[in-house]
Amino acid sequence: MNKTALQIIRFVVLVLLQVLVINHIRLGGYVHPYIYMIFIMLLPFSTPKWQLLVLGFALGLTVDLFTGTLGLHAGATTLMAFCRPSIIKLVSGNQKFENITEPNLGQLGGIWFFRYALCMVFIHHLALFFLESFSFRLLGQVMLRILLSVPVSIFLIMMILFIFKTEKRRE
Repeated sequence: MNKTALQIIRFVVLVLLQVLVINHIRLGGYVHPYIYMIFIMLLPFSTPKWQLLVLGFALGLTVDLFTGTLGLHAGATTLMAFCRPSIIKLVSGNQKFENITEPNLGQLGGIWFFRYALCMVFIHHLALFFLESFSFRLLGQVMLRILLSVPVSIFLIMMILFIFKTEKRRE
């Protein structure tokens, strides 16, 4: 399948899964899982920075249109897309990706991808919940929401990626 078509399908499926299923799961007032950011996480390593920002903004804006959150998700996913190259360098260290075109669970392994996803999800949730509260008076509530939502989001993301893992780990 064409890589562009695969990315479009991934975008649509993740947004629909987020707004039609995940957003309707009630886990108390402080737990808000988000999985749609898998799209940004799985973009190829060679994606230009400007394209990461545009795709991050488009992804967040699409979720905002469905949820009526007026740019909160657009801001959070754009920040996440902006930080992605630095996070990849931070998580990878001196590791080279010669035969790997995109970050995925199958080729890079669970530990690498878990650290990568944890950083990405934390940045997303930090931005989203602080933008939503837009106040330092609610710092305790925001931090509680982040600390409760990040593990649930990571669990769902890792489960989704594990279910759809197709490629074997490199030697």
